[in-house]
Amino acid sequence: MNNPEETTAPATPADLTAAHASATLLERLADKLGAHASVTAVYGEPVTRDGVTVIPVARVGYGFGGGAGRSVKGAEAGDGGGGGGGVDVRPLGFIEIKDGTATYRPIREPWTDVVLPLAGVLAGSLLPRLVQALRRRRA
Repeated sequence: MNNPEETTAPATPADLTAAHASATLLERLADKLGAHASVTAVYGEPVTRDGVTVIPVARVGYGFGGGAGRSVKGAEAGDGGGGGGGVDVRPLGFIEIKDGTATYRPIREPWTDVVLPLAGVLAGSLLPRLVQALRRRRA
């Protein structure tokens, strides 16, 4: 029925220490990142000059992960731990408040505003010629 070599050994204090350290690290990481996840991370401090107020707008993304480990019976000594995190902040634009009117002004990227439309025009002008050349080749 149960082979003693196949049963899982109870967790040792070293196993619990590695798992606890990893869990503690993950909790501390989440607390630190969570403390900064607020509206001020997305909307910057307003700046006013010459009757115009500008409020920067950004996209903020947080991510974190963790791990654990333990030693396995019959294997070389092992331990565990792990953890990591990161933040990605990208400017999107700004809100301009002038004469009582607020206007959102996006920050444009040349890739999406120039290169992609240009590639579309180029493909649109070359596609009919390519189709025509393929038809001639078949005939």
